[in-house]
Amino acid sequence: MLLLLQYSSDAYSIDRSYCAAKTKTSVYKDGDMVVAAFLPLFTITIDSASDNRSNNNFYIQLNLKNYQIVLAMVYAIEEINRNPHILPNVSLGYDIYNVLFNEWFTLDRCITWISGPKKYMPNYTCRREMKSIAALTGISWIISSNIRTLLELYRYPQLTIGTFDSNLNNHEQFHDIYQIAYKDMYLTHGIVSLLNYFHWNWVGLVVSEGRNGFQIISEVRAEMDRNKICVDFVELIRVSEVSYLPSYLLNPTHLVKSTANVIITYGDSDFLRGFMLYSRKIFVTRKVWIMNSDWDTIIQSQHFILHSFHGSFIFAHHHKETSGYRNFIQTVNPSKYPEDFYLARFWFYSFNCSFADDDCNTLENCLTNASLHETPGSRFDMVMTEFAHNIYNAVYAVAHSLHKMLLHQVEVRQVRKAEDLTFSAWQLHPFLKNMQFTNPAGEQVSLDEKMKLNAEYDILNYWNFPEGLQLKVKVGQFSPYGPLGQQLSLSEDTIEWPTEITETPRSVCSESCGPGFRKTLLEGKRICCFDCIPCPENEISNETDVDQCIQCLDHQYANTAQNHCLQKSMTFLDYEDPIGIGLSCIALCFFALSSLVLGIFLKQKNTPIVKANNRTLTYVLLIALNFCFLCSFLFIGHPNTATCILQQTTFAVVFTVAVSTVLAKTITVVLAFKITAPGRRIRWLLVTRAPNFIVPICTLIQIILCGVWLGNSPPFIDTDSRSEHEHIIIMCNKGSVTAFYCVLGYLGALALGSFTLAFLARNLPDTFNEAKFLTFSMLVFCSVWVTFLPVYHSTKGKDMVVVEVFSILVSSAGLLGCIFAPKCYIILLRPQRNSLQGHRDKIHYNYKTY
Repeated sequence: MLLLLQYSSDAYSIDRSYCAAKTKTSVYKDGDMVVAAFLPLFTITIDSASDNRSNNNFYIQLNLKNYQIVLAMVYAIEEINRNPHILPNVSLGYDIYNVLFNEWFTLDRCITWISGPKKYMPNYTCRREMKSIAALTGISWIISSNIRTLLELYRYPQLTIGTFDSNLNNHEQFHDIYQIAYKDMYLTHGIVSLLNYFHWNWVGLVVSEGRNGFQIISEVRAEMDRNKICVDFVELIRVSEVSYLPSYLLNPTHLVKSTANVIITYGDSDFLRGFMLYSRKIFVTRKVWIMNSDWDTIIQSQHFILHSFHGSFIFAHHHKETSGYRNFIQTVNPSKYPEDFYLARFWFYSFNCSFADDDCNTLENCLTNASLHETPGSRFDMVMTEFAHNIYNAVYAVAHSLHKMLLHQVEVRQVRKAEDLTFSAWQLHPFLKNMQFTNPAGEQVSLDEKMKLNAEYDILNYWNFPEGLQLKVKVGQFSPYGPLGQQLSLSEDTIEWPTEITETPRSVCSESCGPGFRKTLLEGKRICCFDCIPCPENEISNETDVDQCIQCLDHQYANTAQNHCLQKSMTFLDYEDPIGIGLSCIALCFFALSSLVLGIFLKQKNTPIVKANNRTLTYVLLIALNFCFLCSFLFIGHPNTATCILQQTTFAVVFTVAVSTVLAKTITVVLAFKITAPGRRIRWLLVTRAPNFIVPICTLIQIILCGVWLGNSPPFIDTDSRSEHEHIIIMCNKGSVTAFYCVLGYLGALALGSFTLAFLARNLPDTFNEAKFLTFSMLVFCSVWVTFLPVYHSTKGKDMVVVEVFSILVSSAGLLGCIFAPKCYIILLRPQRNSLQGHRDKIHYNYKTY
């Protein structure tokens, strides 16, 4: 840090020596043509230790970053003077003025340049000749704007080296200003790309107030909205506040209270420098700063090690290194440039020099081998900064324009020597307006706004741990010309994060919703603030922070974590399933039992109990029950077209045969009782075996119903992907549901009729009367199928098939057990009762007991 002068509101004191305090109006070196420059070489800093605003101490500090701009200008002019291809036989000089962010001070220096050092009055010059051909201004738009008000009166070409300002593109208003910097149209894209890279969606904005500030807020917010990034707060600070007011007057309250861990600042280097000083005063830590410009680092922090800006990111324009510049910096010294009194003062303070007794321009007793890149306590960049590159290109733009104009004059009239060249500075405008050239570093430079290139950015990481390191390390690059998605490149391994942060920091309003969850916005909050809720059933989310979950396809299902859709497996009621095995075994057992009963009845066909109640119907019923048990196998196994058609039709027909047989047997019992009564004339019905015709007639009706069903909408193979979560069920679709219920309803009507007749005939006094057994069997049968309907409709998938098969087996077993179990008991265990004599003895025994 270099302390030149110290002011107070009441006193003026000279620091260290008269020669050290002595200054000149400008740094001037003569030439055939002279390029002027107006640069803020010093920075005024207010001592904020005192709260007394009427007695503040002002420190004037040499800004090394801005002084490097002077050296870059000198280097460019020397390089051009040595180049035989640009302005041969014409030498360039320079006239460099120091200005501050003060309109009066800036205009005073500008008038001095135009009118001469005595400044008698405007529009009058004390200079014998005016060699200046252009003015280079910057680095702030405030300086350029203040100078413009005066230069536009004389139509002097003004080249600004500050950040590109789109507001200066209006050539009707600013027809004499040319911007050297690349366009910053993609700066917001670069910043947002960095935010997206680290998944930061909750940030703060600190912007210098003014035209560019409001414009950048609009651009940044628009780009952030497109990328779903939210701004926690926006703090606008006037440049004058940052530059001149004590830090206790600055009160961006959001900066301290914000939960955002990433803060974007936008402004020129002086704004950032002043704000950096303020942020150290309030001791902001654990924040990642993203800045659009570089700053000088000569301010010493009040907080050792815990530096507020350690780990910050800086977006700086990418430039190719200029060969020879590094060697130029190493050879710069006051003896080589005696006209540069700034360099002499810097040497005086940095290398313990002393001035000669009789000459304030001669230094003595300096450190051996003193050089700028070895300055004690300061770090001087050996490569050009952004604004140094701009002034380097500005000097070349002026030189190329002057070269073209001189060639034009030579073509028009004969010129023998440089002294014969006479022109006004405004004559450069036609040549500057369309100037395009390639600088010695190989970069394309254009002053034509339509042809101006967009900037590429180096992403610098600021290291200041331990305190005083003050390194800016390139950790990445952003190029708008790169392929989409590959414009940003970063080297994460080289990134240093703020103190106390060991891994990539997070800056979010709400933690991300992981796979299997979706976001739900909170009422009255920004879109970055949300809650996470699980995806609905059979929906997934395989990304983070999704707004809607994705429904799995019909042939897929969501896994437990609901982050992936799995393929459903095909399934059906198989013989290998435990339920399939169980139902198959039950069906085989009952089939075997029914066959055994049929065999017993065939063997005992001449016994009274078999002959009673129509032996033929008994055989038909047993055979029908056998088929009822066997038809359950049509529902088990892989469905096909044949089994789908046979399932319901076979079930309907064989059960119709069984129920109609029971109906016929019931009618037989009733007729048998009726013909025993005296005077009855219906004996012919029993003799002609009329009940036997009930079975084929009822069966024929059912067959007709099934035929209509198969003709209009037959059953077919179908799949059910919704009933079971992980399986697609292969099943038989009934086709016409109406036809199915008509068939079932017809079967139910027969069963109800049989039950009614049997119930009425249950107490008829006939030998071997089975009306009670028929009544109970029909009660079981009807109970099973009445229960079947609600259960069947409340189940899904394979369970529907299981319910139907189970109902078939239970109802068939009910008929077999209720009708034939008592008869088999008599045949096998009470054979004496299976005869007329045994029946008479039983009656006689009962009579005697009575």
